[in-house]
Order: sequence, then C-alpha cells, then structure tokens
Amino acid sequence: MRLRSLLFVPGDRPDRMEKALGCGADALIFDLEDSVTHDAKQTARQATADFLRHAKGRIKLLVRVNPLDSGLLDGDLSAILDAEPDGLVLPKAEGPSSVEALGLKASGIPILPIATETPAAIFQLGTYASVSAELLGLTWGAEDLPAAIGALGARDETGRYTPPYELARSLTLFGAHAAGVAAIETVYPSLSDPDGLAAYARRARFDGFNGMMAVHPAQVPVINQAFTPTAEQVAEAQAIVDAFSAVPERGTIRFGGRMLDAPHLKQAKRLIAVAQSLL
Repeated sequence: MRLRSLLFVPGDRPDRMEKALGCGADALIFDLEDSVTHDAKQTARQATADFLRHAKGRIKLLVRVNPLDSGLLDGDLSAILDAEPDGLVLPKAEGPSSVEALGLKASGIPILPIATETPAAIFQLGTYASVSAELLGLTWGAEDLPAAIGALGARDETGRYTPPYELARSLTLFGAHAAGVAAIETVYPSLSDPDGLAAYARRARFDGFNGMMAVHPAQVPVINQAFTPTAEQVAEAQAIVDAFSAVPERGTIRFGGRMLDAPHLKQAKRLIAVAQSLL
C-alpha cells in the first residue's frame, strides 16, 4: 500500500470527507478519537461508516479508533467494521500485545499503531516484528507523551523536538524498519508555515521515513513532493546500478568523484523501487 501522505479528517465532519478525497492524499484517516468530542462519538461513527461505504475503492480509507482502554473501542468497531475500512489506526499502542488485542476484535484488517503515546510504549518500539503481518506501518506522535509525563512540551523555542522526543521519533523509525513495515512521520501542526512543512517532510524522507501524516489538505502536495523521488535522483540511482553491473567482479567503484560500495548500491535500488511503485 502506497502511503506517502495520510490526511486526518474528523469523523464528525462529513462535509470535509468528500473534499478530502480530491486532495491527492494516498490515504485518508477518519478520526473517531481526539478530534471528536465524547458527545459526538456516535454521530462520527455513523458518518464515517456511511462515507466508507460511499467512497470504498477510490483511495485507501483508514479509521483512527479510540484506545483499547477507553471504553469506546467496541462502539467504534460495531459501527465501522461492516463498512470494511482499509485499515485501523490504533492510538496509545504499547507493542505487539496491543496489536493482537485489536486484531482479535477486527480480524483481517491491517493496523497502523501510534506507538509513542505512553511512557510504556517507548520500551516496546523494537518489538513489533512479531506482528508485522498485521501492520500497515508504524507511526508516532509528540503530543500525548509529554502530557503523560508532565512535560511542558515536546519542542524547544526554535520549534525543534527536544532530545526525549527526538529519541521517540528515532526509535519509531528504526522499529518500523526492523519490523519490515512503513515508517510514517508524525504531523506538522503549523498550518501557516509551508516552508517549515517542506523542510520537515524533506528531513523525514532523508532520515528514512516512508510517508507522513497531514492535518490539512493544503499540506498533502508538499508531503507528496517530499516523498516522491525526483527525475534526477532516479537517473543517478539508475546510473549507480548500471555502473555496478558493468563491473560485477568489483565490490567498490568510483562514481562521480566518490567511492561507492554495497550500501550505496542497495540505496540506489531502493530508490528506484520507490519510484516505480508510484507509477
């Protein structure tokens, strides 16, 4: 499943759902959790289920359900499972046991855990390989965790994550790749800073994330661009592959004034595969 961009849409806003379909996102995440008040949960469930049936097959449609211990999950699943979402986003996941618990209730539907929202969750980020067949990917968040530990925030005065939250981000990145699933960067919350968004998305791609979540349709084209290899990048990657193929007896080659070896070849092949998957 291609997941460069995943756009959140509040589950109680059917007026936004149809518009979201045309914004170019690879997937929509209909939210039944944080963006929906308690009194609006049932309305959101019904609106989400109705739209899933209406739009099925047009793009990938996911649902962020409420946490396992919220007392609200069974109501979410009762409303939406018959509408066959393409995946479930699980907040406050704490390792494979959380994935398995949701899987028992929603068998066969792939899961995208938000894997850093509690202190205990941090210590499970390297353990998701055992449930990789049930996963769409692994993602993280920087809002719930500081609230859970009494921190004043996750970012410093420049807007960068402080060391504890950079650690959570990095562990999510490596945990996803260790499990062989997509690593999905968290949202960029500022809607009035397109340049900051572009830099943030480029950094995520540079670091090894495969896609990113969005909070507004205007963010989607910027994210898609960041996670789509350019023609120049693809051409260089192909040239590297061709250069290695020309001298199969060598493990190291000189290319563009650099010495390249096996990791560079692997990186080039991966970039080409990403580009081909987007055709």
